[in-house]
Amino acid sequence: MYVVTCVVVFAVAYLLNIVTITVGYHRGLAHQAVTLSPRVRRALVVAGNWITGLDPKAWVVMHRLHHEHSDTALDPHSPLNVGIWGIASEQLRSYERVLVGLARDDPHFTRYAKDLEFPINALNGRGLWWAPYAIHALVGVVGAVVVGPLLGFAYFAGMMSHPVQGGLVNAFGHAVGGRNFDTGDNARNNHLVAWLVLGEGFQNNHHHAPASARFSCRMLEVDLGYGFCLVLEALGALRIHRAALLPRLGALRGAGSSATLRRRADARAL
Repeated sequence: MYVVTCVVVFAVAYLLNIVTITVGYHRGLAHQAVTLSPRVRRALVVAGNWITGLDPKAWVVMHRLHHEHSDTALDPHSPLNVGIWGIASEQLRSYERVLVGLARDDPHFTRYAKDLEFPINALNGRGLWWAPYAIHALVGVVGAVVVGPLLGFAYFAGMMSHPVQGGLVNAFGHAVGGRNFDTGDNARNNHLVAWLVLGEGFQNNHHHAPASARFSCRMLEVDLGYGFCLVLEALGALRIHRAALLPRLGALRGAGSSATLRRRADARAL
């Protein structure tokens, strides 16, 4: 029973972290593939940094830089530049550069945030970036003392899992896997990463149609993140932009060439 409890705690913490990122930061703020309700958007801006340890504005700006310069020398995190095993440190350095740039109102970074009406989180403005990690670590320690060490580790590992999630996507999603579209970069569809990171492994599909809230287009491609979008839409937390959804691959023949579809997707994306 103890091990089962630890697995459940890890799963809930992990899902809270990744849903905040993939639905809120990524599909919502970065690409506007879904429109968050005003209340949910405010909650995300205020609480997102506490949940994930990552500033929502800095995350979005770094992600937009990635799309603009995907797999070129200017990409903030490409395995073509630093290798698969260099992604972890590279994405940390890039995130810090973006955060400092936004704090200094550097136009090189602020031009990617014109639609983001909120500032960087006060934690980062005051040098308290470590506070979410410390608080989650403290909760983990309490859980370890009261219940057992495995429970404390499960909680902290789940809540602070995004560096691993992001590393898997940024590394293997641009190095290992198949391709449905010619996207002009090395974006790949990695099914294992997609299962682990709620659809984020379908990088080739996503880079083809970044404004799509659904990252899958084949029968065997499973995007659990889009499933969460559907549930949250039913609860009134967001609205999916269905006109921008990536078409199912079987319907692409009648919709136009891959290059034509990419131009349409790019026109919808930020």
